[in-house]
Amino acid sequence: MGKFYHRPPGGESWCDVILRLRSALDTISLHHAERNVLIVGHQVVVLCLRYLIENLSEAEVLDIDSTGDVVNCGVTEYVFDRGVGSDGALRLVRYNFAAPLQEAGVTLTTAPDQPVAAR
Repeated sequence: MGKFYHRPPGGESWCDVILRLRSALDTISLHHAERNVLIVGHQVVVLCLRYLIENLSEAEVLDIDSTGDVVNCGVTEYVFDRGVGSDGALRLVRYNFAAPLQEAGVTLTTAPDQPVAAR
């Protein structure tokens, strides 16, 4: 089934997360249009937002996911493209950016998360 469609017991599939995020993005655009918005989330939320905002295919977002984890406190940033001839869409500026933390001497977690579910 894969990450997109598998719903663990008591959990959500990526499709479930995407449905909730579509609603959240609609609400944000309705009530906070033209304003800066900060969304804090874990890896699945970050990747599912990229899927929605960048109009990625399932294969494209899964390929991004396979390249590595979203780092703790990593920043994904979009800006409205207001250039001449642009459609005013959001444009990805940075993804998984954590340089300010590294410059401050903070050690970033690079090891995969340990499983927490009982075996």
